[in-house]
Amino acid sequence: LEVQYADFAHWQRAWLQGDNLQAQLAHWKDRLQGAKTVLPLPHDHPRPPVPTLRGGSHALRISKDLSDRLQALCQQEGVSMYMTLLAALNTLLYRYSGQDDILIGSPIAGRNRKEIEPLIGFFVNTIVLRTDLSAQPSFRELLQRVRQSALDSYAHQDLPFEKLVEEIQPNRDMSISPLFQVMFAVQNAPMGDLTLPGVTMSALEAGGGVANFELSLMVYESEEGQLHAFNYQTDLFDPSTIERMAGHLEQLLTAIVDDPDRKLTELSLLTPAEEAMLEGWNAVSDNFQLRCEHKIIADKSLKTQD
Repeated sequence: LEVQYADFAHWQRAWLQGDNLQAQLAHWKDRLQGAKTVLPLPHDHPRPPVPTLRGGSHALRISKDLSDRLQALCQQEGVSMYMTLLAALNTLLYRYSGQDDILIGSPIAGRNRKEIEPLIGFFVNTIVLRTDLSAQPSFRELLQRVRQSALDSYAHQDLPFEKLVEEIQPNRDMSISPLFQVMFAVQNAPMGDLTLPGVTMSALEAGGGVANFELSLMVYESEEGQLHAFNYQTDLFDPSTIERMAGHLEQLLTAIVDDPDRKLTELSLLTPAEEAMLEGWNAVSDNFQLRCEHKIIADKSLKTQD
């Protein structure tokens, strides 16, 4: 190989100095100024003083029809599937937390030079994507906000995440990860077949025994549709909560492709089973009569006297 990993490390160290470093730092400091670095998701259990990182997993399979409709929306709006799903996740977190300023972490490959594409080595970095969901935007409007935020972050992806944390110096708490608690990624690179003589192989879904973040969503695209893999900290969430959240995400994606011009607060999250339950709770009998309280008391008093 013409270039080795040590060459990349030397180049990175030489480049991240002086004006280049200051330009990267200036961008991120401006981008994250005043950001809310803790997302108040509704947990099932109190956050422990120190995370154990025990994890669970849940898989949601999105149909090919819904995936195709999402792709059509992407083409219509000039965005990638990553941006559309990121906007949907932001919407879900906004509806769950009520917070309209959300930070999400995302891994980025870091192989932005042709010479390092064939190298074996760790190039991945983490970028922080800030999304503004204020002023009651429609999903289509939010999608353009997410697009601009993502493009800005891609253009400043070379600053190592640990250097960003060191420079910004957010309030540190051993019970929570700095800057963001939710991780998101889309895996759309084709996976080549591995063939060995005399060996039959099949894919297995990996378990979620470890969770580095409160919640992670990894999306895998295929010809059959999408697989949304949730990874979560079991110290905070029960499996039923994540299963319900996954169902809400699927309903949200359906509502988005049905009408992307609806405001975020108007997009339905409820599954058909939850809709039916809600209708049952709100059902009113035909012989129900609205009566004032003093009338009810008077009638009770008359019956007592009788």
